[in-house]
Amino acid sequence: MEYGWSEYEFSCLNSLWIGESNWDPYAENPTSGAYGIPQSLPAEKMASAGSDWRTNPATQIAWGLEYIRVSYGTPCSANSFKLANGWY
Repeated sequence: MEYGWSEYEFSCLNSLWIGESNWDPYAENPTSGAYGIPQSLPAEKMASAGSDWRTNPATQIAWGLEYIRVSYGTPCSANSFKLANGWY
């Protein structure tokens, strides 16, 4: 999917997801159960992007990008929110 975001948005996305999971598709927060590259909570929400959400980074990224678009508009907005609140 094309989001129309500038190249600058990738630096925000990269910062956001390095902080969340270090881009590890198997990252799991032991306290909350948030899972995957975008740290979905609950983890099962990513099933809306594909049944392979537990193991496929592309599925996790697709879900995460759409979550950011719907919830924050852009990766930089999501990252700013996370920096201010400790979560996104």
